[in-house]
Amino acid sequence: MTEKEDEFIDLETADENSELFEHFRIIVDKGQAQLRVDLFLLNRLQNVSRNKIQQTAKAGNILVNSQVVKSNYRIKPSDVITVVFSYPPREVEVTPEDIPLEIVYEDKHLLVVNKQPDLVVHPGHGNFTGTLLHALMFYFEKSGQNIENKHGYLVHRIDKDTSGLLLIAKDELSQTRLAKQFFDHTIERRYQALVWGGFTEDSGTISGHIGRSIRDRKVMAVYEDGSVGKEAVTHYKVLQRFGYVTLVECKLETGRTHQIRAHFKHIGHPLFNDSWYGGNAIIKGTTFTKYKQFVDNCFKILPRQALHAKSLGFVHPITKENLYFESDLPVDFKQLVTKWENYTSSRDIE
Repeated sequence: MTEKEDEFIDLETADENSELFEHFRIIVDKGQAQLRVDLFLLNRLQNVSRNKIQQTAKAGNILVNSQVVKSNYRIKPSDVITVVFSYPPREVEVTPEDIPLEIVYEDKHLLVVNKQPDLVVHPGHGNFTGTLLHALMFYFEKSGQNIENKHGYLVHRIDKDTSGLLLIAKDELSQTRLAKQFFDHTIERRYQALVWGGFTEDSGTISGHIGRSIRDRKVMAVYEDGSVGKEAVTHYKVLQRFGYVTLVECKLETGRTHQIRAHFKHIGHPLFNDSWYGGNAIIKGTTFTKYKQFVDNCFKILPRQALHAKSLGFVHPITKENLYFESDLPVDFKQLVTKWENYTSSRDIE
């Protein structure tokens, strides 16, 4: 029996926090003869090469009965095989483009980029130029780096209008090992978001399966009964209260498409100016004309959802060193927070 527990992700439609890996769980038939695990997987799984399987084993991403095995391990009846594949690079037409990149960290195996807002990560429908991959290809060529893949290997994503830290692998082994960390939820990711409304509590957890909305396929919805989508958990704590909006920190336990945006919409606190999830209208506040003008000015300062990938922590896939990075809020987000601080303090709003 083969279970595909994490659906293959279409890079043209995947967005915020999509995890770029595939997970299979296979229970070996009772009548199965002993066979090398790489050959068994090659026969059982579609569109996976033996080289890919062996690379996955080298990365420690093939487990039998919860124990890491090598590619020459001989399976036995009733063995439970777990495999985590990194997302295979899809062939796309990418040419180098001189797009500024803020590189926070780099070595011969990976780099961490502080992505600016309004930058698409991967070419897709309607975005065939001007993406992060175009920028990376230009950077690698200009710096004389001869890496395995001309524009690097994506490990995860943040969407076009979200700013912040993004991790890119330079070789497939690093990508595969990092994919396992995402699967095991050992990658530490924290975001900051400005959301509508106030909170009586200082912290909380939002749970609920996330899947495509049956009403609008471009957005995600939360299904508390688990009938649709995949399990998703977001922990949050309040950083600053501005009466009508709140600055929160979000820690992801899982990484689903639009997880933060869908979860906060679900609990009645959509992200500020998030047009896809209803945050681009006045949700809380007064009916005064001056307040409406104030909010409209805030929308102009930050013409996107107020979401920033602030920190990223992981174990280096080769050296095993613990790495942790933080990034400042971008200028427009800082200006938005300052504007709300001034508004709140001048009116004594709690």
